Amino acid sequence: MFTKLHHVAIICSDYERSKSFYVNTLGLHQIEETYREERNSYKLDLGVGEHTRIELFSFPNAPERPSYPEAQGLRHLAFEVENLDEAVSVLVSKGINSLEEIRLDELTNKRFTFFADPDGLPIELYEK
Repeated sequence: MFTKLHHVAIICSDYERSKSFYVNTLGLHQIEETYREERNSYKLDLGVGEHTRIELFSFPNAPERPSYPEAQGLRHLAFEVENLDEAVSVLVSKGINSLEEIRLDELTNKRFTFFADPDGLPIELYEK
């Protein structure tokens, strides 16, 4: 029935800060940006590879979502990378200081790490 994951939607607290983070820091490409005046809201479609999108939304006065302790709902966003050490180096060079220690997934024997977006959303890098 399902053929692929189409998109993940994220609501941010500061649109320009999050847009810069996802475009300039993480290197996602912009597909389309829309401002909806009636909602005082932006929607930015970002491409992740060839087949997946992130929809970045801004809504005035959106409530914070608890992350710690972990709350029910979406746990984190994960990106696959070819080389985890290189990806970590790039992020550190771009000022990402919230990277956790690289760990080994005991079920798959793959390496991974976490860091946070500007609103504290956990993001995982998972080595291919």
